[in-house]
Amino acid sequence: MKLVILDRDGVINEDSDAYIKTVDEWIPIPGSIAAIARLSKAGWTVAVATNQSGLARGYYDVATLEAMHARLRQLVAEQGGEVGLIVHCPHGPDDGCDCRKPKPGMLQQIAAHYGVDLRGVWFVGDSSGDLEAALAVDCQAVLVKTGKGQRTLAKGVPTATLIFDDLAAIADHLLQQE
Repeated sequence: MKLVILDRDGVINEDSDAYIKTVDEWIPIPGSIAAIARLSKAGWTVAVATNQSGLARGYYDVATLEAMHARLRQLVAEQGGEVGLIVHCPHGPDDGCDCRKPKPGMLQQIAAHYGVDLRGVWFVGDSSGDLEAALAVDCQAVLVKTGKGQRTLAKGVPTATLIFDDLAAIADHLLQQE
């Protein structure tokens, strides 16, 4: 199985320090929807693992989050692709869960769902928490420069981290490798 796992905010859609609280605020990064569709059409399973502490903070509800994900699925489907499993952590930073990145719980959930070993699977994120979660389960840590990616890069990233401008560049790279 060809699996790639994506963080959401800052990788697929624009990020906001004020949180993405409505479907209208969920704005795809240029090229990201087409990148997911291209990967999907080439046989890749594209899963998503996203921290959503805005739920714990009461900024939006699960129905709103699901509407954002339905919008993502719809946009990708309109380009002939599909989005695989989407998992989210609803907890706040101090809730002590095992799913909130940098903990690897969501990545382990995806692995269990698909029955795969995560060793070498690309996990694409824009934050140090994403990279730490990837390394905790032997995923290939991949940083995009969108979202918080430039800030993360400026602070330094683990040695083996792959760095790309955006999700479209990752899709180009993966599809050229085939």
